[in-house]
Amino acid sequence: MRKLLTALAMLAASAVLSVADAQNYPNRPITLVVPFAAGGPTDTIARIFADRLRQSLGQTVVVENTTGAAGTIGTGRVVRAAPDGYTVQIGHWSTHVVNGAIYPLTFDLLNDFEPITLIASNPQLLVAKKAAPAKDLQELIAWVKANQDKISAGTAGAGAASHVSGVYFQTVTGTKFTFVPYRGTGPALQDVVAGNLDIMFDQAASALPQVRNGNVRAFAVTSKTRLTSAPDIPTVDEAGMPGFYIAVWHALWMPKNTPKDIVMRMNAAAREAMADPATRQRLIELGQDIPPVDQQTPEALYAYHKAEIEKWHPIIKAAGIKAEQ
Repeated sequence: MRKLLTALAMLAASAVLSVADAQNYPNRPITLVVPFAAGGPTDTIARIFADRLRQSLGQTVVVENTTGAAGTIGTGRVVRAAPDGYTVQIGHWSTHVVNGAIYPLTFDLLNDFEPITLIASNPQLLVAKKAAPAKDLQELIAWVKANQDKISAGTAGAGAASHVSGVYFQTVTGTKFTFVPYRGTGPALQDVVAGNLDIMFDQAASALPQVRNGNVRAFAVTSKTRLTSAPDIPTVDEAGMPGFYIAVWHALWMPKNTPKDIVMRMNAAAREAMADPATRQRLIELGQDIPPVDQQTPEALYAYHKAEIEKWHPIIKAAGIKAEQ
């Protein structure tokens, strides 16, 4: 009986401490894990949010780039982190949907995290080096077909959005080319700028600045509508590849069993960031769509995440995309 009472007392004390921790949260710096290299689209969005979250939370938010295996290493680091609110992940369609279909993961992408909120969504841009001898998408496809043994496409690794988009492009257009994996789309895009790579699919967050500076050429955006921030880039429908839609959405998660009060404190800070005019403008300039208010809850993220897994896993498996590609 004495042991039982002691155990109950310890459990009660632990619960009190957990409540106290949640009430005092945050009282030290927070780590925001980016599972890709610095300079890529996810890193860019993370740093915009880190700056605004600092204002809302009153603590430094440190961006940590933990790269490798198309984001699975960084994601696994968050799964194993203490559920105390001081480790947060920014992930997206590739890390939290695609990877579950192509990697033998030791964790559940849907149920081993506490969802915080969806924060942004955007389509891909198909870009090519400046020297590509094509005026539009149809000419680009013809050029790739005529030189398929020489064409190279950069990716952030097997299963990354840049890779899945490229494989899907090959299937739809009947083209072939060589995929060159990088530790992130940031360094891959730099090689397109340098002319060392021919083409790649990349998120507008990182590709648009290079397009605007004339360093790469954009041939289409993978959505039904043109980007507000780049209305001169045609949609895939307009460019002659109808229905080729891929949206890469970003969201925030914490480790499973993080106290609900802490999750909601981070959710409130993220919602403040999305409502901030300066932050919104920075995201819009990067081609990002900010989710409506009713889609900014943990419950909404969970439901959307689940629906995306159910939609994309059959498509990815049917295409035969493997982690070793």
